[in-house]
Amino acid sequence: MCIFHVLLGINIVGQSNAEPPPAAIPVMYQLDITLKRGHGLAIRDRGGTSDPYVKFKIAGKEVFRSKTIHKNLNPVWDEKVTLLVDNLREPLYVKVFDYDFGLQDDFMGSAYLYLESLEHQRCLDVTLDLKDPHYPDQDLGSLELAVTLSPKEGDFREATMLLRRSCKRSSKHQSMRLSDVHRKSQLWRGIVSISLIEGHDMQPMDSNGFSDPYVKFRMGHQKYKSKTIAKTLNPQWREQFDFHLYDEQGGFIDITVWDKDAGKKDDFMGRCQIDLSQLPKEQTHRLDLPLDEGEGSLVLLVTLTASAAVSIADLSVNMLDDPHERHEITQRYSLLKSFHNIKDVGVVQVKVIRAEGLMAADVTGKSDPFCVVELSNDRLQTHTVYKNLNPEWNKVFTFNVKDIHSVLEVTVYDEDRDRSADFLGKVAIPLLAIHSGERKAYVLKSKELTGPTKGVIFLEIDVIYNAVKAGLRTLVPIEQKYIEEEPRVSKQLLLQNFNRVRRCILFLINIGCYVNSCFEWESPHSNMYTEKKGFMNKLYAIQDVCISVQTALDEVASYAERIKNTFNWTVPFLSCLAIVALCVATVIIYFIPLRYLVLAWGVNKFTKKLRNPYTIDNNELLDFLSRMPSDVQVVQYRELKLDPSHSPNKRKKNTPG
Repeated sequence: MCIFHVLLGINIVGQSNAEPPPAAIPVMYQLDITLKRGHGLAIRDRGGTSDPYVKFKIAGKEVFRSKTIHKNLNPVWDEKVTLLVDNLREPLYVKVFDYDFGLQDDFMGSAYLYLESLEHQRCLDVTLDLKDPHYPDQDLGSLELAVTLSPKEGDFREATMLLRRSCKRSSKHQSMRLSDVHRKSQLWRGIVSISLIEGHDMQPMDSNGFSDPYVKFRMGHQKYKSKTIAKTLNPQWREQFDFHLYDEQGGFIDITVWDKDAGKKDDFMGRCQIDLSQLPKEQTHRLDLPLDEGEGSLVLLVTLTASAAVSIADLSVNMLDDPHERHEITQRYSLLKSFHNIKDVGVVQVKVIRAEGLMAADVTGKSDPFCVVELSNDRLQTHTVYKNLNPEWNKVFTFNVKDIHSVLEVTVYDEDRDRSADFLGKVAIPLLAIHSGERKAYVLKSKELTGPTKGVIFLEIDVIYNAVKAGLRTLVPIEQKYIEEEPRVSKQLLLQNFNRVRRCILFLINIGCYVNSCFEWESPHSNMYTEKKGFMNKLYAIQDVCISVQTALDEVASYAERIKNTFNWTVPFLSCLAIVALCVATVIIYFIPLRYLVLAWGVNKFTKKLRNPYTIDNNELLDFLSRMPSDVQVVQYRELKLDPSHSPNKRKKNTPG
């Protein structure tokens, strides 16, 4: 059955580029599923419970993910989903995972629902016994579903005929069709911007009468973590996070507060929730949320804005290939509209065409590759092409550009059914380094982006942006990424950062700058409360100090390298921006006495909190430097030399195994 299933997947992919004859139009089926509940699920957490959620897959493609039920081995979901299926021979693959915040989720079991065995147009109650393919005798509990399968032949024939007719229309009608398809293919409905301002009267969790609080935000699979504020019960964060809003009706954002403890599990301090359906759009709301299961409250600013232009479509349906739509988009980002919607800097369209010579990740000598395209926190992916080292995806991804200094990351993975996907290769391309409309072959790199791995990927990228908006956005804080892996002590990284700092110091010494005094400082005597620590606590404290030193060295070296790269014209756009800013500053200083400028700066600085108590502090110079790549990033973004045998105009024959 597994071999037949895989072969079916290959046949579907192989036929996707060819137009089937009219007589071969398949019947479409509507599959209505109600995920009711689970019974006796596996324990995956140390507390003797789990946080289960369920995924549905058909032909290797994820089609549904349930909400997470926390701390429950007999969860009740009662979630409904409607799927369109064109091949009943492809079973529904059901997988259950235990959600771990910030970590890789644990596998809890899987099962198949064979659609060929279902009676049509009748609601059936189904119980699926969960199993682990590696330990088939282990009992992992069961899931209860209600399933209805209904033929939809008439609707599918009509949709197919409409699609064919639209291909024969004039260019004007075709552009209308492209607009409609693009609008319907948008993957989220808007952006939820959250400013975490401060906390009040929080619960003391440490023996010194204070806490070290930080906040975690979660909405579906999106999650953020704030910085930790040490030794306080009234923390001031002043951080901003953006979430994608998938449901027009809103949704819920779960917020938890934790006390940071070195070397042991962090203490829970309370939780609260935001119901987005209760908040009007296009305006900012101040929320003072009391913490449940704890003490104190959080102050937040929440803003719901309209949808960003993020979509996925087939190669035959894309905006920028249509002259009428390209003209409209170019006009939208013209210099005449530089001060309209400052946050909307531009748009980037990525055509993921194919890959060649990928690494073989399976024992059969093949791979099941799919491609993930990321721009800041926007993340889209292609379908999986099974048993193929030269896959063709032919997909078009459209992203809204909020920062022209963002880096487009394209990663190829090998899909595995019961474990996390295997890494096959990656490229990182700064938006400012892209030549619009050029189809290029990029050599895939290692996970650290330091050296080549096997294979190349063919991309065609278009970037349209407004230079004035891009320049203004350079002077605001850079968008924070979703929660990433916690830093760990690395001897190699520590030595690398130390050498980077040493090179920067030598560079400054060579041009006559005496900087030793900047590094000769003494820690002031502290009379704060100290507590006796055991051996393990001291060991963990040493580890935290090493991580802090490693991070501090990286920051010092990075900013020194960014200053050097500004004068080296590593990124011409930023160097030009710096020259323009210096020229403007020179003219202002020439005509306005310096004492007036200092006075105006001081008044603005000290009255900012009075004018806007919830403003998020930022330093424009540091925000500018954060966009300039360090030497390490320059190496990561550099294109590797391409093998002459790989050409964008040549195409290797696909030979599925």
